[in-house]
Amino acid sequence: MLAPDFWDAPDHANQLNQERTGNEKVIEAFRFMDEKCDDIETLLELGAEMGDDAVEDDLKEVFGELRSTISAMEFRRMLGGELDRSNAIVSINAGAGGTESQDWASICLRMFLRFCEKKGWSVEIVDEQFGEEAGIKSTTFVVSGDYAYGHLKAETGVHRLVRISPFDSNARRHTSFCSVHVTAEIDDAIEVDIQDKDLRIDTYRASGAGGQHVNRTDSAVRITHLPTNIVVQCQNERSQHKNRDIAMKMLRAKLYEFELAKREAERDAVNAEKSAINFGSQIRSYVLHPYQMVKDLRTGHETSQSEDVLNGDLQPFIEAWLLQQAGGTSADA
Repeated sequence: MLAPDFWDAPDHANQLNQERTGNEKVIEAFRFMDEKCDDIETLLELGAEMGDDAVEDDLKEVFGELRSTISAMEFRRMLGGELDRSNAIVSINAGAGGTESQDWASICLRMFLRFCEKKGWSVEIVDEQFGEEAGIKSTTFVVSGDYAYGHLKAETGVHRLVRISPFDSNARRHTSFCSVHVTAEIDDAIEVDIQDKDLRIDTYRASGAGGQHVNRTDSAVRITHLPTNIVVQCQNERSQHKNRDIAMKMLRAKLYEFELAKREAERDAVNAEKSAINFGSQIRSYVLHPYQMVKDLRTGHETSQSEDVLNGDLQPFIEAWLLQQAGGTSADA
C-alpha cells in the first residue's frame, strides 16, 4: 500500500485495503484470545494460593470474554467461501395467491431491509413491481457490505407464512409463499464472457408512483441472455445508461452462478440447496396463527419471537444454517 502507484487502480486498491482490514481483525482476535488465556493461567495460580472463591468471579468474566471471541471467530470461519465477502443481489418474488402473497413478499422485503440496517449495510432497490391492491409482485435489491453474500445466501429458498388474512372479511387463516434468491455480486477480477449477439435489450417505461421522471421516459432496461434465457431488469435510475450498467452487473453475477451450478452438475455433485426454487422447496415457516412460531425447516432452529424475526432478527437462523453447512459445533457446546 506504500507503493506510489497503489491508488492508480482504485478498485484493486479498495479490494486490497478491505482484505488487509479483515486480516488485521483476525490477528487482533488471536492476540486477544492469547491474552485471555494468560489471564486465566494467572487467575488459576492465584486461586491455588488464595482459594478458588477469591478468583471465581474474575474467572467467569474472563471465560465469558474468551467464549464470545471464539464464537465470533468460529462464525468467521464459516464465512470462508470464495464469494462470501461479496455484495449480494437479492430477488424476492411473490408466489401464487395474488394479494396475499404479494403482501407477504413486501413483509419479507421489510424484514431483509431491517436486517441489513442492523448490520450497517447499504441497500439499493434496482427493480420493483407493485401489486394491484397491495404489496409487491417482485423486487430486486443490491446489498453492499462486508460478507453480505456470506450471510444472505442462507435465505435462498421459499418462505411460507401462515396468518389470519387482513384482506379476508371472514378473518380466515391463509397460507402465503414467496421465493428468495440471493446471488453474489462479482467484481471485474472474475471474467464472464458475454457476447453482444447473445443479448436482447428492451427498454420500457418504469412502473411505480406517478409523477416521477422515471415514469415519463423509457428509462427502464430489461436484458435477456438468449442462450440461457436468464432475464435481468433495472428501473431504479433515471438514466437508461445507468440502468443498463446495473442490469449488466446483475447479469454477470447470474451467469457466473449459472456456470458454477453447471460445473457441479457435470461432476454429479449438485447441492440440493442450490436446486431450482419452487414452491415445494420451503426453507422456513412463519406461523402467526393460531400460535407464534418461526421455524427453519433445514436446521430445526425455531423461536416463538416471530415479531422480532419479521423486524430483521435473522442472525440466529443464518448462523444455524452456516454451522450446519460447515458441519461444526458451536462454542457453547
